[in-house]
Amino acid sequence: MNPLAQQLNNQIQNENPAIHDMLSSLGKNLFYPKGILSQGAEASEKAHKFNATIGIATENGEPMHFSHIQKHIDYAPKDVYPYAPPQGKPALRDAWLEKLYKDNPSMVGKSIGKPIVTNALTHGLSIVADLFMDEGDALVVPNHYWGNYNTVFGVRRGGKVVTFPLFAENTRFDTNGLRQALAEQSGKAIVLLNFPNNPTGYTPLEDEAIEIVDVLKEAADNGLNLVVLLDDAYFGLFYEDSITESLFGRLAGIHDRILPVKIDGATKENYVWGLRVGFITYAAGKETLAALEQKTKGLIRGTISSGAHISQTMILESLKSPEFNVEKQQKFDIMKGRAVKTKEILSDAKFDKHWTYYPFNSGYFMCLKLHNLDAEELRLHILENYGVGVISNNQTDIRVAFSCVDEEDLAELFDLIYQGCEDLTNK
Repeated sequence: MNPLAQQLNNQIQNENPAIHDMLSSLGKNLFYPKGILSQGAEASEKAHKFNATIGIATENGEPMHFSHIQKHIDYAPKDVYPYAPPQGKPALRDAWLEKLYKDNPSMVGKSIGKPIVTNALTHGLSIVADLFMDEGDALVVPNHYWGNYNTVFGVRRGGKVVTFPLFAENTRFDTNGLRQALAEQSGKAIVLLNFPNNPTGYTPLEDEAIEIVDVLKEAADNGLNLVVLLDDAYFGLFYEDSITESLFGRLAGIHDRILPVKIDGATKENYVWGLRVGFITYAAGKETLAALEQKTKGLIRGTISSGAHISQTMILESLKSPEFNVEKQQKFDIMKGRAVKTKEILSDAKFDKHWTYYPFNSGYFMCLKLHNLDAEELRLHILENYGVGVISNNQTDIRVAFSCVDEEDLAELFDLIYQGCEDLTNK
């Protein structure tokens, strides 16, 4: 093992042995090398005469670039063409942390690390999987979950996906199901909670959130080490009486055996999916936070090296814009209008013949549970015959993204899904 990795491991071990034990074999071996980037960072601060370190080209005192590209860009070349640091643009990290505190008052006063920039959410999940999951480790998730978790944690890292019912009697979050799933684990488990949930569009109510935190603490009290991942991809899109903060703040510092990790980003929150800017934020003791940042930087350096600079600049400028809050509220109102309209449409008793729907109160999606039809057969039928695209999650469930259908078109959408059901029922 490299001495730098061992030093980081000792740093974590001395402050919190449980978190040290949560690290995967790869996680224990990770470190940030004192190589070109670290030497270049030192030079950028002190080399006032010549800086001949980083592998970029300069011309007339600024990064060399093509004019036919620059003419389409409003940002200065220095904020576009050079490499961003592996951990992300410093001002962006500061701005996102400020946003986190504003949006999540429960985080204030807790020992929280500075957000580390990722190439959006999936990259963040992949980093955490590499850091903490060994072959055979359990990933505990609700039974309604994003299918890409299988690739990130199962295929890539050899994890074992353990599910519990998201809903108890199709009405509320099944905290007893979570408790039972955790009781069946030993040593360590990675718990992944995604609210607003993809695919169902559900976020827990206040009493459910309290129960979730209590169940996690109970499992930790019983000796289980927990890496709790909060996939907050759709954060902020809360339309009804759900909690409006991430569970991250409530979990920060509640138990030495619980390591909360917040994974979020501008992609879906701020409608900039293609810019691929996400963040990882840890909650732990000061020394552990410093060590985890170094390991995370080392992992980023060893995979993508660093994220796109221009995307980070664009997100930073957006967060600083006086128009940010105004436009965000405008888009929220549109999204909420679609969710409310969807519930209004589905209140029509005629639909009861073919489906019920899972509770939803947030996010981009909702799910229909078919009574008698095969979801994949229905998906293909309405796609081929009515030009309607939906997702079949399993044999019974259809996911509908109201996020990408104008409010005035939602009634027709569900009527066509209903007509497809009628066709298959009467064929």
